[in-house]
Amino acid sequence: MSAATPLRVFSGCGIELEYMIVDRDTLDVRPIADELLRSPDGSWSTDRDRGAFGWSNELAAHLVEVKSNDPMQPLPSLPAGFADEVSEINDALARVDAMLMPGAIHPWMDPRTETRLWPHEYAEIYASYDRIFGCRRHGWTNLQSMHVNLPFHGDDEFARLHAMVRLLLPILPALAASSPIAEGTPTGWLDYRMECYRTNSARVPSMTGLVIPETVHSEADYRSRILEPMYRAIAPLDTEGVLQDEWLNSRGAIARFDRDAIEIRVIDTQECPRADLAIAAATIAVLHAWYDGETAEQELLNPLDSQRLLAILTACSRGAGPAVISDTEYLQRVGFPEPHCTAHELWRHLLDDTLFRDPGAREIWGKPLELILREGVLARRILRAIGADYRRESLREVFGRLCRCLDRDLLFRN
Repeated sequence: MSAATPLRVFSGCGIELEYMIVDRDTLDVRPIADELLRSPDGSWSTDRDRGAFGWSNELAAHLVEVKSNDPMQPLPSLPAGFADEVSEINDALARVDAMLMPGAIHPWMDPRTETRLWPHEYAEIYASYDRIFGCRRHGWTNLQSMHVNLPFHGDDEFARLHAMVRLLLPILPALAASSPIAEGTPTGWLDYRMECYRTNSARVPSMTGLVIPETVHSEADYRSRILEPMYRAIAPLDTEGVLQDEWLNSRGAIARFDRDAIEIRVIDTQECPRADLAIAAATIAVLHAWYDGETAEQELLNPLDSQRLLAILTACSRGAGPAVISDTEYLQRVGFPEPHCTAHELWRHLLDDTLFRDPGAREIWGKPLELILREGVLARRILRAIGADYRRESLREVFGRLCRCLDRDLLFRN
């Protein structure tokens, strides 16, 4: 996310969507992102600039990231733009009998044997990650998410936005969970990606912390409390000195001072860009309303503890919409009038009070969000479609439908 001049809070956004490359027939992962991203002159490249959008890779060679390059693009224009990029990629991959698969975890990939790390630019960084943490497992090379980047300008905007993001992170899986299956079996989590993500850096605990970031008041405070302890902790293991950068931070939302943005990382990739961007629109609308209102004032004066926010995040990662939230102070803080509720009851209240108050926004974003609130998150719809049959053929049929949804920008219904 970059702009010619600094952006004020909520004046733009940057979206990144991650997809896995799979075989068109078997749906097994295909580690061929380097071929897709190869420059016209034949040289290897980590990025392909396509004007308003771009394609890139990080870490795993079967992953491709599609991102919006202009943070000033209107959010309603992005679903069609991302859908066009997906079509372009699928057209290119069709020549080698491959295509893109949506969702946050490949349902039967064995990362221990099927992982191929990106071997070109930045390979030394990925080799260091692999040597220190062992990346051939879920949470490293089998995960796909949407990143929502929101700008800030100066310490006041940063501290206020960061406080609101902390408060929203715990309930985002209740809208976005799409990872219920790993290695061919149900995991017991609707957002298994987040559970893997929470523990993937356990060798250096300060990298992920409690997933919910610490409360901070300025860039200097953030560097002192979050970044510097993390750099010191990994230094004895980072013998090449290539990991001393702010992207090492693995919390559920991280500050990117190199581009004056906060990057939200807890949102699973959905079945199509229309669904992804609807969740992004809901995220931004709620954050904006809180930022401008009493919620921000209360949270800045008396922030809720990260541990209790993590408890809500864990419940929503496991159960999504039906997860019960009984932290009365949290509910009061976010403006819910009752002492307990399900996560989807809270989201219904928040959306009706923010995004859906605008009939135009409801018209644009309502169908994907109403589907989630009515029929469940994508993970629950996937499980319902599979039933009790976890044979490879059954998984291939359901996830083949998901691939078709992605290719045609359609919502997944049972």
